[in-house]
Amino acid sequence: MTRIKSTGTFTFAGVFAAIAASLCCIAPVMALLAGSSSIVANFSWIEPARSYLIGLSVIILAFAWYVKLKPAKTSVIDCNCETTKKPSFFQSITFLGIVTVFAILMMTFPLYAKMFYPKQKVQAVVPAVVDHQQQVKFIIQGMTCEACEEHVNSELSKVNGVLAYKTSYATRSSLVSFDQLKTDEKTIEAVINKTGYKVKSYDFTR
Repeated sequence: MTRIKSTGTFTFAGVFAAIAASLCCIAPVMALLAGSSSIVANFSWIEPARSYLIGLSVIILAFAWYVKLKPAKTSVIDCNCETTKKPSFFQSITFLGIVTVFAILMMTFPLYAKMFYPKQKVQAVVPAVVDHQQQVKFIIQGMTCEACEEHVNSELSKVNGVLAYKTSYATRSSLVSFDQLKTDEKTIEAVINKTGYKVKSYDFTR
């Protein structure tokens, strides 16, 4: 019975570590679904610890499987205990398998997170506004994966006057072209900040 209980403890600990590892990328999707961007900034600090949390999750779940599959030692004391009691579903190998698959999905979430975002439609640049077109490169703090890029792009696409944008978490930046007659860099900065990420600086590229 002690072994069963310990397996359950390791199982949930492994799942918790797996979820925590990708929480910085899960948060933007949660924000999209909940319609609230403020929750994103609360989890961006987890990114530097992501590899450690993934490693911890793998070790914990591997140990849980080891404990679960390790042959039980028979002894006189064991024979005097209740051995016929069937473990519950939450203490079964099936449940441990389900939890392990879920943990893998959580750890790899950044690889497929952008599929949760609708494809963005960018306003076309027409000759009539070329004379008033401005391009600014925003340096953004807090982006950690492609889901973060999609979150920023999703908000930029809603700004009247934004003509084009290219956001990259790798360079921690977003290159935005806009019509100066309809919007300005301060408005765009405020929109990006509203996502939960923070604009550290920006430069005019043309």
